[in-house]
Amino acid sequence: MISTQNLTLQFGRRVLFEDVSLRFTSGNCYGLIGPNGAGKSTLLKILAGEHEQNAGNVVVPKGLRISVLKQDHFAYSEFDALSTVLMGHEKLYRVAQDKDAIYAKPDFDDADGMRVAELEAEFAEMNGWGAEAQAAELLGCLGIPTERHGKLVKDLDDGDKVRVLLAQAVFGDPDILLLDEPTNHLDVDSILWLEEFLAEFRNTVIVVSHDRHFLNKVCTHTADIDFGTIQLHTGNYDFWLQASELALRHQRAKTVKNEEKAKELKAFIARFSANASKSRQATSRKKILGKLTAENFRPSSR
Repeated sequence: MISTQNLTLQFGRRVLFEDVSLRFTSGNCYGLIGPNGAGKSTLLKILAGEHEQNAGNVVVPKGLRISVLKQDHFAYSEFDALSTVLMGHEKLYRVAQDKDAIYAKPDFDDADGMRVAELEAEFAEMNGWGAEAQAAELLGCLGIPTERHGKLVKDLDDGDKVRVLLAQAVFGDPDILLLDEPTNHLDVDSILWLEEFLAEFRNTVIVVSHDRHFLNKVCTHTADIDFGTIQLHTGNYDFWLQASELALRHQRAKTVKNEEKAKELKAFIARFSANASKSRQATSRKKILGKLTAENFRPSSR
């Protein structure tokens, strides 16, 4: 889980959103949508601790690990593909490096022995002995064969670089996964694999994407940046879109005293709630939909 308290973001005099308090819970995938320039990518950076907000706080429970899809394809040029994936779990990678450095000391003493024993315990607790196998499996699932796992990232083609960074982001079962345009430059097979991976992912995912099909496949909730705030809705992109369109008709209907249009929106929401099992691909982590009402939806400014 990750939450915000009274979060505000503005650039100069332009306020993108103000006083926003949200909770993103485990077992759900949130599609972050909004017009270009609304601050979607910046919000992900704020949640990751990579950008300062103007006011408010981001709250991450102690001990939870955040993983972010990196956008810099040159940051790991001097590392091989497998090591780059392992770096996705920074603590695990650091512990592995530290214990290997101690073992390599020519003057290994009792203090070193005690320290390395502590590191070995940490390493085992994080499933370090299975880490390389997991990293290799992720690369294989993304279409990078074993013979390329030892190649330096700078020697891989652009498509492979993208897939290595994606494998890095999802490696090690992070508690909170932040993905900014994850389908960019991916082939169809890799996108299908990612859809399946996120459908089975048990923790928290927040994703920005212009790929509506992808959002419909993976999202349980939609977070819409609009009207200077962020509204959370249950359902994928298509549900948000249809509900927003119906809300607009509802708004217009109220103006002309047409109650039939208002009933249409309420009936649509009732049908969606009654068929919750069909609202996204079947997964074991499907959450029971909360109560939805016509008043939950405000027509989009778009």
